[in-house]
Amino acid sequence: MVDLNSLLDEFTHMHNEFIADWNKAMKTGDTTSLDRMAEYYYVAFFKSGTEKPMFFNKDESLSGMRQSVQHFIGSKKRFENRVIRLRTTENVVVFYELLIEKNDKILARLFTIENWILIDGNWMITRETEESIS
Repeated sequence: MVDLNSLLDEFTHMHNEFIADWNKAMKTGDTTSLDRMAEYYYVAFFKSGTEKPMFFNKDESLSGMRQSVQHFIGSKKRFENRVIRLRTTENVVVFYELLIEKNDKILARLFTIENWILIDGNWMITRETEESIS
């Protein structure tokens, strides 16, 4: 039987590394370690004031991520109020408020939900929902 507390600790450790990789990318521009997306990954992005989201597949998301990192180079991402919940032993959902800041100024604020699945021993993101809140 799987120890759920140990599994949650292991996932949390991996997600902490993912956050560290984001901040490294924001300093260096290197997004290589951020590709933890399953092949069927997609993101639904809700802009402020719009009813319908924009959808991006994995390739579009990787391209957008690279552009975003280059645009915000030197900024820091803060993952605030993070909540991690195990759905099953192979499926985890993470909720947080994402702040992008530079020189103590908040450049963007997003509410984010990530869905992760364990594939061949590696945690991969299957989908994300992001909504601009500023």
